[in-house]
Amino acid sequence: MFLWALILLNLFLFFRLIWSDQGILAYMDLRGRHEALATEFRAAEKRSQDLSREITRLKSDPDHQQDMIRERMNFVKDGEILYVFPDKAADKGKEARDVEEN
Repeated sequence: MFLWALILLNLFLFFRLIWSDQGILAYMDLRGRHEALATEFRAAEKRSQDLSREITRLKSDPDHQQDMIRERMNFVKDGEILYVFPDKAADKGKEARDVEEN
């Protein structure tokens, strides 16, 4: 009788070790989630450092400031002509609308 009680206890403990909320499977799931979050954190940290460098460069380098303003806001110097070409994605959207209208 004592032997059966020990066997049942061992089976119960084995079940809890593997499939419970605090068992091996839960641990492996948590470890995977931890690794994914750590990777995401490292990527965010790198992005933050890159942005900090960009801010520092924009504050200290007037030529870089001018290049960024010209690139992102389409500013031009006196005597320059700005040519703006439509995006290919916008052209595809227009073609799709034309097809739908017909």
